Amino acid sequence: MMKRLEILFLIGAAILVAPHAAVGQTSPAAALIELARRDPHSAEFRAALSKTFSDADLKAGKAVAGYGPDFLWAIESATRPTLFVYNAAAPAMSQIPETGLWMALGRMKTGTSHSFYYTVQGARFGGRTDVAAYGPDSYPQPGVPQGKLSEKLVHTSKIYDGLQSEYSIYVPAQYNPSVPAALMVWQDGAAYNKRDSDGIRVLDVLDNLIAQKKIPVMIGVFISPGDISNSPNGKTYEFVSAFSKSTGRTLKDSMRSTEYDTVSDRYARFLRDEILAEVQAKYNIRRDAYSRAITGLSSGGICAFNVAWQQPDQFSRVLSWIGSFASIQRQTGLVDGGNVYPNKVRKEPKRNIRVWLQDGSDDLENQHGSWPLQNIQLANSLKLMNYDFHFSFGHGTHNPAHGSSQLPESLTWLWRDYDPSKTEQAYEIDPAEKAKPLFRVNIYNRDAD
Repeated sequence: MMKRLEILFLIGAAILVAPHAAVGQTSPAAALIELARRDPHSAEFRAALSKTFSDADLKAGKAVAGYGPDFLWAIESATRPTLFVYNAAAPAMSQIPETGLWMALGRMKTGTSHSFYYTVQGARFGGRTDVAAYGPDSYPQPGVPQGKLSEKLVHTSKIYDGLQSEYSIYVPAQYNPSVPAALMVWQDGAAYNKRDSDGIRVLDVLDNLIAQKKIPVMIGVFISPGDISNSPNGKTYEFVSAFSKSTGRTLKDSMRSTEYDTVSDRYARFLRDEILAEVQAKYNIRRDAYSRAITGLSSGGICAFNVAWQQPDQFSRVLSWIGSFASIQRQTGLVDGGNVYPNKVRKEPKRNIRVWLQDGSDDLENQHGSWPLQNIQLANSLKLMNYDFHFSFGHGTHNPAHGSSQLPESLTWLWRDYDPSKTEQAYEIDPAEKAKPLFRVNIYNRDAD
């Protein structure tokens, strides 16, 4: 089993005393942790705890809040619970006066995700996997100008016969209309574009890395899956409706899968000829693939890879989180599913693309395939064909926590050695990666026999 002891706990007599977070103090989680550190016996802290966590999460042992490396766990229990993080004993729980609640404070390694659980009267209880621990580049930093996100824009597609898609455009503070900017496209865009959240923190990462010149000045296009409910060409999507009924998905989710999981050049053409044509009419954007990246999670991850594979002249940098390289859209004799990509990479001509893959050992396993095994297969295919790639494989489930916590690292890697004076680069496998063995599988969740 992988070594999990990445926790940096310093245990006091009752409650851990940790340094203040070095980043801004606007987060509700930061405020709650500071109150717990300063005066956990106060009515103010109890009120903040109640506001932050639902009764259901407290009772179920799922309540946790993190800000940078600092974390607070809370649980309702009639007896003293014991907290475990990665199966290792964590700080002792302290009872909050005048309540049936218990809490602990601790510090954990940033730039990755973590899991925890409790034992109550000797029995395992509650807990969560995929708790993101963000580093300083994922939070607003003093003196770093913030880019602006446009209002929602709506596009009606011809390629998808009336599909209506919403998207927003991120423009960094450093953007100069006289200088062509780089570009990055984000699938499931609405999930990434909120600043005042303790969730995925994309905009703050872009602001910080652009200011540090770790990534170029870039326009971001945050596009959401389309809606066909108002399409005048409903018959065109009878197969989508059938897919929706057979899978139990909503019609909108089914259209998302049709766009994202289908192995063809249709979505790539939709981006190039429709969405980006509109964006390029408003902003000065570079047209070379060297200056363009694309990303997504789950079905959005395979979508990003598929777009670059189909059109390497448009995108050369790919970031995939928990990518669904599975047979979701496979229709025998008609359409391939994403499960074909490990073999396509080995058998078809090499594309000039750079790829960061992320997945976890506890990702999905269902009728469409095995997410962990398919991502491992794809990573090995990229390695065997000498692609410039990185595979970040953790322990997580089908959840964005790991990918979002390491976003500053993955973007820095993806755009490393970028030179705005160039329009192309022949990507080659890093010598250190080439010297490493192929990825192999250890079965860790079944009996050894």
